[in-house]
Amino acid sequence: MLRAAVVTAALTAVGAVLGLVRDQILAGYFGAGAETDAFLVAWTVPEFASTLLIEDAMALILVPAFARALARRVGARSGDPVRALVRATLPRLVLSVAAVCVLLVLFAPFLVAVLAPGLPDPRLAVDCTRLTATCVLSFALAGYCSAALRAHGSFLPPAAIYVAYNVGIIGTILVLREPFGVRSAAAGVAVGAVLMVLVQAPTLLRKLRNRPVRTAGATTAEPAAPPPPGETRLLVLGMIAPVVVFALTRQSQILIERFLASPLPAGAISHLNYAQKVAQMPMILSLMLCTVSFPVIARALAAGDTEEARRRVERDLLLAAVVVLAGASTVIAAAPQIVGILFQRGAFDAGDTAATAAVMRVYALGLLGQTMVGALVRCYFSAARPLWYPALAMATGLAATAVTGAVAAPLWGAVGIAGANALGITLTAVMLLRGAHRQSVPVDVRRLGEGLLRLTTAGAWATGAAWLCALFVEPPVLSLAVAALVVGGVFLLFVTRAAKAPEIPPLPRTPRRRTSHARFRAASSAAEASPVGGDVPLDRGGPR
Repeated sequence: MLRAAVVTAALTAVGAVLGLVRDQILAGYFGAGAETDAFLVAWTVPEFASTLLIEDAMALILVPAFARALARRVGARSGDPVRALVRATLPRLVLSVAAVCVLLVLFAPFLVAVLAPGLPDPRLAVDCTRLTATCVLSFALAGYCSAALRAHGSFLPPAAIYVAYNVGIIGTILVLREPFGVRSAAAGVAVGAVLMVLVQAPTLLRKLRNRPVRTAGATTAEPAAPPPPGETRLLVLGMIAPVVVFALTRQSQILIERFLASPLPAGAISHLNYAQKVAQMPMILSLMLCTVSFPVIARALAAGDTEEARRRVERDLLLAAVVVLAGASTVIAAAPQIVGILFQRGAFDAGDTAATAAVMRVYALGLLGQTMVGALVRCYFSAARPLWYPALAMATGLAATAVTGAVAAPLWGAVGIAGANALGITLTAVMLLRGAHRQSVPVDVRRLGEGLLRLTTAGAWATGAAWLCALFVEPPVLSLAVAALVVGGVFLLFVTRAAKAPEIPPLPRTPRRRTSHARFRAASSAAEASPVGGDVPLDRGGPR
């Protein structure tokens, strides 16, 4: 797990840096005006598709499904349950998503009119939308490969997909910018999406070609076993609908933001986009912990080990909260410095920096809620039958965002829209936390709430101290460094001094320092807890 987390963290960081380079190129070449706004309306398609097909719905459905198939694979008497699952799901997925791609290309003008009715140049947005629509099929294949590989314990190729994606976008912009303008960025989305599939497909094919483990009485001539009824229902609307509705509702926050921002002065959509991309960096890094542990949680539930799943979920939630709150404190304290360092050059001027920084500070207020939603939803969707409660909670938060944003946008512009986003996602996080103890992973809500409250208090102190210190340092790079150091110092002091905070998990210790007695005890515990009936052991598989 530690090795997988390190690999995922490293590649996530590389992908995030390349994402910033991509945004810097967009800001430098095209600024924050009407042309960039048109592209960002088209960018809604890959943003929506990535959430549905890579990050949320596809993973939440398929990781548990592949985990259960792998658990049955050990004792399978006929065929390979994993290959049978692929045969039952992949062809239908490809046909369905390909049809959606065709519809998006055909109805791009109508889609742009719905997403951004106040856009000054809808024709440019339509052209870009048709180019980005081709990524939907590639995203579906990339998400399928990622879910299957993570369930197999292979984290390297899935962690590299956003590196490949951003490389494709950056390269296409640099090559095609002169003749095609901002349309080159839309073409880059299509190229990058194909690269996401290519970096994973060879590894997945090797996994599927591996000779499955068979019992003594099985022969290689036996036909492959079809998935059991519970697995076949993956393709039934009643089974996947809760996950899909949740993912669609969550991503609809962006639709509401861009709809509300389209009547605002040119550049408002761009300011929201740049602010959101930078502000969400801490959330992305914090959720990598949950990404790595989600297959382990699914295998634990498949093996019937609810206590192990609960311990992992609670630990991951609090560790993710530490990361995201430290990042949010730094973002709020040094927002103008961050935006200036990253984007203020070329067509992106000082006015754009000030506007983006103001929005980014407000966005950061909802980062803890974003992280909690991304982590807590795994408690609801790790079981064999997903529940409707997460979709209901997300819809409630979305309604709060829409109503608050409609009121705040005319008064405060993009800042008001960002505030509505933070309010809506925080409401969703509170609802998911309150209902988590009744789900398949019965977390201790009170214990988690107390730990999160302590961490939030530390975040508030860190934000104030870092903001105050950054005011007295003039160079932006040095000012940002001072703010980050102050935030890190405050959180380190809090974690080490909080004697009454057992909820904050300690850093993992290296296994090399265990005594022989500890090794013997760990080995005995593992032997006693080893699953029976063909289930896959929880510690099987590392990054490949």
